[in-house]
Amino acid sequence: MFDRLMKAFFVFLLALVTPGLSSAQQTLRVAAAADLQPVLPPILKQFEAQTGIHAEASYQSSATLATQILNGAPFDLFLAADLSFPQRVIDAGKAEESQPVRYARGTLVLWARNDSHFARLSIDTLKDASLKSIAIANPEHAPYGRAAKAALEKLGLWDTLRPKLVIAENIAQAAQYVDSGNAEIGFVSLTSALTQRLQADGHYVTVPAEDYPPIIQGAVVVKGAAEAQAARQLLLFMRSSSVRDQLVPHGLAPTN
Repeated sequence: MFDRLMKAFFVFLLALVTPGLSSAQQTLRVAAAADLQPVLPPILKQFEAQTGIHAEASYQSSATLATQILNGAPFDLFLAADLSFPQRVIDAGKAEESQPVRYARGTLVLWARNDSHFARLSIDTLKDASLKSIAIANPEHAPYGRAAKAALEKLGLWDTLRPKLVIAENIAQAAQYVDSGNAEIGFVSLTSALTQRLQADGHYVTVPAEDYPPIIQGAVVVKGAAEAQAARQLLLFMRSSSVRDQLVPHGLAPTN
């Protein structure tokens, strides 16, 4: 008994002489859309430096993350690549908000390696008869894949090019497919195209914004989350002017 009391007293003293100990132990779990993988890590480090709250992100397609949350996965904050998947969480009664909180707008681009035979890449490259393969995120699971499908439909090329599509689980994987040469060209996010690796390996053209619905990225705090207060802090931090200014050079535009 005495030993247990002494141990408890030692822990109490350690907490007193170590400021921020409880904050350092706090872990915020973030379900993050795959397009955020190149840009979110340094933002989470800044957030931790300012608040003492450590955040860990899991990057997958928005659909996959929404399904995991609906099935009870212990996430605190959902940062999706569109509005429909956070809305699905809201409709299931598993979000604090009554509507998704908009935090950024994404851009779709067409990308090719520098050593490919499509050195003069353009949207018209999609009509090139020699084109054999195109990477695209799954339109059923990924908002950027849905945008790419809409763009191909707008161009009247969806049915023609379907046999040439290399389907990725999410937009990050689509970028991997085309960068590795498993596809000749690919629809990727501007966030991926602006990474150091893809800038060194290839080049891109922006898909005209009028060819696909706006990729408005939304977020919700998961209802009953263990770190709901920390999640609200991070969401406010994401929408601050300083963070939004950081997102722009990495391919995410602010929303109104």
